[in-house]
Amino acid sequence: MKLTQVLTALNQIEKSKFITCLDKLCSSAESCNIDLSERLSKMNKHIKDASGSEITILFNAVEPHYKAHITEQLALAGPSITLLLNILTRDGNGVARASWVEQLYSREWESMNTLSLEISAAIENAAEDDSFSREHRLRIFKDCLEVAYTNDLKSNREARISDDERSVLNKLAAHLKIPQEEVIAIEHIFSPVRADKNAVEEGLQMLRELGIVFINRKRLEVLIPDEIVNILNDLQGKRLLDKHVVRILRTMTDGELANILKKYGKRVRNVSRPKRIHVIVHAGIPVENLLLEDIFNTEDGLNKRKERLKQLIQDLDITTDRLGTTVEERFSIIIDSLKNASEREFLTLSVSGYNDLLEALESNFEGSSTISGDENFTQRIRREFELEDVEDLNTDRLRALGVTPHDLLYLLSNEEVKHVRDKMGLSKRGNPRLLIIDAFASANDKLIDNYAALARRDLAALKEAGVDISEADIGSKFEEVTKTIFEELDLSIDEELRKSINTAKDKADIIISISEDDVIIGEAKTCKNGDFAKYSTTSRQVKAYANRCENQGRRVAQVLIIAPSFSRDFVESAEMDTEVNISLLTAEGLKLIHDAYGAKRNPNFSAKLFTKGGLLKAELIAKNI
Repeated sequence: MKLTQVLTALNQIEKSKFITCLDKLCSSAESCNIDLSERLSKMNKHIKDASGSEITILFNAVEPHYKAHITEQLALAGPSITLLLNILTRDGNGVARASWVEQLYSREWESMNTLSLEISAAIENAAEDDSFSREHRLRIFKDCLEVAYTNDLKSNREARISDDERSVLNKLAAHLKIPQEEVIAIEHIFSPVRADKNAVEEGLQMLRELGIVFINRKRLEVLIPDEIVNILNDLQGKRLLDKHVVRILRTMTDGELANILKKYGKRVRNVSRPKRIHVIVHAGIPVENLLLEDIFNTEDGLNKRKERLKQLIQDLDITTDRLGTTVEERFSIIIDSLKNASEREFLTLSVSGYNDLLEALESNFEGSSTISGDENFTQRIRREFELEDVEDLNTDRLRALGVTPHDLLYLLSNEEVKHVRDKMGLSKRGNPRLLIIDAFASANDKLIDNYAALARRDLAALKEAGVDISEADIGSKFEEVTKTIFEELDLSIDEELRKSINTAKDKADIIISISEDDVIIGEAKTCKNGDFAKYSTTSRQVKAYANRCENQGRRVAQVLIIAPSFSRDFVESAEMDTEVNISLLTAEGLKLIHDAYGAKRNPNFSAKLFTKGGLLKAELIAKNI
């Protein structure tokens, strides 16, 4: 979840620690940052009164200072905080109930403690030799870590590992082929991680005081924004999220996976392909080690390594202007593309298309996991992204957690995704994951092409056009397609604000942000026979939404109602309403604007064109795009 979304979802008290931290950083950085000083002047230096978008801009401006601040503080925090942050920064854990974080912490501690005991036993029982075996390498690292940890005791200071010592140890671990999970387990020998019940609660409060996590007290939910996760991953030397490492591993041969496991002393024989991938990801092996060294045999030359990375770029469907001439350049292309993949991938499918994809995967998936036994697709998602069973699993939740349509498809093994492709009756030629994505993108295009028929609830016309839809689903599909059209007009849809103002009885359809504080409330109405004429009911709805938006500190610049057509009384009532500004737009008119926008290379369009009031002249708007 983005920082702006997190700030919107919380009250002033819940975000106060972060704002206090940001205020101090801005004060210290202002003298050497002219842009920051100008922004603070415009706000009269009252950061506590700033909007979520203004706070995000300030955070981006002082990000280097924030990174230095938390680096210094976390160095003093102890191993329990390190373990807690490892959990919170994993895929799917950016928003989680505090009780679930406690369960994950307990589970992680048990696993780490078991590995720690195994490593201690392996080192103790290993024979003294010069074979440079796994046990020998572990002993070298353990001895070096012990020296780093006890250095402070000689100077009568508290034993801890400094940042400089940590960087040396990380480099040593990389050369000794000791993965991150084993580094943590060895450190646990000298600096035990707390396992008591209060460790998580106290740790979360400390992280809140530092301005790293937010806690929603009403829902007892822990939130950590994507921007802060990226900073923490950078501090840990983690170049890619685990979900992107999984994508890379899915493209590898069984021999390459075996090479990786052998180099880190992991078992290879009688280990299934899904289990091999799981072990590699959980071990925390740096992606640069995987791609630049571990998948290759010792005798593999430079040309072979360059060709392998070229093939990987093609397998991952990465579009690039140039491939690069060195191994390092090709590695950078892969890393940069995957790091920036999420925003691009969310745009490949509309809200409606993403919903349909999830439903199709749930119905067509017939997988079994050698890791945890038979499971359905929902269970697969929960296991891979560590989602609590009590959470509703829908695309809104997945979007908030940064899970894209592509991420869902990469939860399936290569064989499983081919099975889904075949059950959907798609071509066997080409990348099966991309074929499935394209199938739902095409289905969404059909709905947009027949948008006016959808608004009229014309089931016969829809079926004639090849749109398979039940009458009960037409209303929700119309709302979803309307949202998609707005997204394709490059308008900013604020899902978090919409969800925050919704109640069990009344649910707003669409919220469009047109500035830092101003929004448009959109309502999509279908009508089967004649003109849409329910003004009193509709006006009560939108006025209630407007009041709730304003209670959240957002000004409603306009209400926009989309319907097949409007009765004369409806138009006149909207024009005469003094309580709220209402614009009306027919479904055909919105489709006309959408088509005109798509036909232009550099379209001239603004959401403010929807704020003129009354029945909008779509032809005139389309002509001037």
